Amino acid sequence: MEVVRAGGREFPAEVIERIRDAVAGDRDLTRTELSRRVCGWLAWRQPNGRLREVSCRVALRVLERRGVIDLPPSRAADRTRSGDAGSSPQEDFVLKEPTVALPTELRRLGPIELVVVGRHCSPKYQVWREALERFHPQGHVALPQAHVRYLIRCRYGELGVLCFSAAARQLAARDTDIGWSKQARAANREMVVANSRFLLLPWVKVKDLASHVLAMAARQVAQDWQSACGLRPVLLETYVDPARYRATCYRAAGWRRVGATSGRTRNDRTHTRQAPVRDIYILPLTGDYRRRLCSEPIVRKAHTPADDGPGWARYELAGAVLGDPRRGARLVRVLEDFYAKPNASVPQACYHSWARLKGAYRLLSNDAISMRDILAPHYASTAARMRGESVVLAVQDTTSLNYSTHAATTGLGPITNVADGVVGLEVHNTLALTTDGVPLGLLDVQVWARDPAEFGKKHTRNQRPIEQKESYKWLASFQAAAHAQRLCHDTRVVSVGDRESDIFELFDLALSRDDHPAALVRATADRCVNSAGTSARLWQVVESQQETQVREVQVPRTAGRAARQARLSVRFCAVELRPPSHGPAGRRPLRVWAVLAREQSPPSAVEPLEWMLLTTIEVCTFAQAMEKLDWYVRRWGIEVYHHTLKSGCLIEERQFGSATGLTNCLAVDMIVAWRILYMTRLGRQVPELPCTAVFTDDEWQSLHTVRHPGKPLPDQPPSLAEIIGMLAKLGGHIGRKSDGPPGVKCLWIGLTRLYDISMCWRLFGPGARAP
Repeated sequence: MEVVRAGGREFPAEVIERIRDAVAGDRDLTRTELSRRVCGWLAWRQPNGRLREVSCRVALRVLERRGVIDLPPSRAADRTRSGDAGSSPQEDFVLKEPTVALPTELRRLGPIELVVVGRHCSPKYQVWREALERFHPQGHVALPQAHVRYLIRCRYGELGVLCFSAAARQLAARDTDIGWSKQARAANREMVVANSRFLLLPWVKVKDLASHVLAMAARQVAQDWQSACGLRPVLLETYVDPARYRATCYRAAGWRRVGATSGRTRNDRTHTRQAPVRDIYILPLTGDYRRRLCSEPIVRKAHTPADDGPGWARYELAGAVLGDPRRGARLVRVLEDFYAKPNASVPQACYHSWARLKGAYRLLSNDAISMRDILAPHYASTAARMRGESVVLAVQDTTSLNYSTHAATTGLGPITNVADGVVGLEVHNTLALTTDGVPLGLLDVQVWARDPAEFGKKHTRNQRPIEQKESYKWLASFQAAAHAQRLCHDTRVVSVGDRESDIFELFDLALSRDDHPAALVRATADRCVNSAGTSARLWQVVESQQETQVREVQVPRTAGRAARQARLSVRFCAVELRPPSHGPAGRRPLRVWAVLAREQSPPSAVEPLEWMLLTTIEVCTFAQAMEKLDWYVRRWGIEVYHHTLKSGCLIEERQFGSATGLTNCLAVDMIVAWRILYMTRLGRQVPELPCTAVFTDDEWQSLHTVRHPGKPLPDQPPSLAEIIGMLAKLGGHIGRKSDGPPGVKCLWIGLTRLYDISMCWRLFGPGARAP
């Protein structure tokens, strides 16, 4: 049996068999208990961690109607028959018209509040349900598991009811307005919430009350929805019957009509159920709602027998969608050629034949192929490697590529503070690292060229929304890490950034969903915070805390600074970040934890280290504070990665006629740079690993023969550390005890020589075929 899809979820054949066995083997099994088991088998949870029991029960009923499974008998009918058949629903009604006439002016009603009707608020729920059953044209409706209900109240009593629930899976007009793909809609639909019911009681005749309530709900529903469902919505939708209403209150509250429904009802796959055509209205809750909703997830890589061929490049790029299978095979060859000679030009790397070189240029310069198309399978491979780790650091940083000497290349922009200065491209990477510093791969790459016409807009940065600023790169990178987090349920992803990423919107995004990665950022602004009920500055609050212990860290050397051991005093506490005054209204303070590490007694003429770290992870002990410091120290790995990309792969010396060729070539070089750094760190962390984990038999055998001429090959492959040591000596590493482990520069030079050696080994070695 193939995979069966129901309720928006795929049910593998083994899960179907487990459902059948569970129903046949337990006569007392209820549908509720069965849905809980199935949710556990499929890891089917809401963002807040709760099981999706209601959605699962709906999907199981669909499977039963198709004849795929048999469900236990329903006990709902038995409970209905066993209830008090003589009781009338009217006996429980508590909603009454007020004896005092309501004012007709909004300002005379006094304060209006939206009271959340929770799961266990029986009296409030009774009033809420009665209002819909008696006065709403469509009556009361059973809600999905994700919903928020409101009672509209003032000092005179109840004024009406509101309800928000899960949005429709597909709406042609809405989907066209958003512009998201099928994959993005499946991943981000939960961030769209539908206003499924809105009712003002018949005796309430107050001008502007409806639009006022809708505006209040738009400001309140995001926080209430996150508390109930574990995520913060970015878009509201609703449906209005134009034959009955003019939607005046919605338009007055800022809602916008985007089209109309097709007249089909929910789950109408046969196109047989007719329903009234309704107008669709939407209300964005954030300015960047389109970018968030259109963010495509990391796609799981489909494994096929063709992917089992030799070479790591074939596995790394398996599943690449480039429009033609031949392009995928060519991309694998280009990656292998670039990796064999990291610092060679394209003609030098693809020297095998004129056809191979021409094919590489055609592939990389093809306008129908984008950088994301090339990197998408690598993103999926990175997510697969992340699943074996308990904590993964998603480190993000920006670097500039200088192409000022490429006068013929189009699509470049300034990379300095001068509009007519040095030109090139800006690159923002997100590199996944283990807590030991081993790079697992890239999660996101953003490349853009600055527009010279936009220079001089710095003074308007407080008036522009975040999605119109270059700093939105931090939020886009975080969303990519969030997609990887959803693929790795047992892995905790932590987004790490330097001082430039210290923006309020990043922490707001990190706390908008319970299943989002955590954020760890080095603070740069002495922002206003709330602590112990008072308002103060960030540094002032943390410095007032008692010093805990002293920690020693190794500071790496730089161009103007020698390596040294630094002693850091540590303080930490919880604070509330106050939203900036220039941002949109209605934002709430965010609770984070601050860790201050300051160097004691630094060397003379050396600026002391001082790190103020802000994180969404709880920090209550010294050990937890030290853990965050250790994680931030690993951020240096992305600096080494950028050095490998520029100096090892010589990406700034690539020559193409357009920015498309440069970015596609950059995508291939980025995978090569990751592979070199991965091999370097892997040899240090697991030196006893067999060398076949990284090198082919031809590579290690030829290298061993060159380094030990006259000696027979060992029966078992040597360790990874031993082969990496041999490779580094080809690149100039002396290998003395005082020299330390080899760096990436020795390895990328050694790789260039290793390719020629292994090629000769294949042609003339013991396994070569006779002429």
